Amino acid sequence: MPGLVECSAGLFAEDGGTRDPAGINVNWPREHGPERFRQNLEVPERLTLVAEAEYQIVGHLTAVLSGASPMKPIATATLVSMYVTPERRREQIGARLVAGFMAWAKEQQAHRVDVTAYASNPDAIKFYERHGFAAKSVILEADL
Repeated sequence: MPGLVECSAGLFAEDGGTRDPAGINVNWPREHGPERFRQNLEVPERLTLVAEAEYQIVGHLTAVLSGASPMKPIATATLVSMYVTPERRREQIGARLVAGFMAWAKEQQAHRVDVTAYASNPDAIKFYERHGFAAKSVILEADL
């Protein structure tokens, strides 16, 4: 669990910490991550994948399945978070994590997958587009 927490902390620091410092608690992984990750392991509608190299966690992916509802009649798998340590990028680790997510989504009979990325993170957007994701909506925000 410590390796997963540290990997998640890397994501929060790099992504939210630089792109939304007022809106993201960058300490969340260390403060709440261990309990949340443990809970996720017990819920079949949640997925946690890790990538290891040399006995270290160098990447992770978390996802959740939302079942069909009267308003949204198809099951959707959402890629909630993904991170690969900077020194391990360009080694296809992210691609393997996404492939694992896609396989899980199909096993769960999801009909759609989705992911969000900061508009100011073009590398992440390009990565997801290479793996079949396409822009569907834009979220506009304003600070008050």
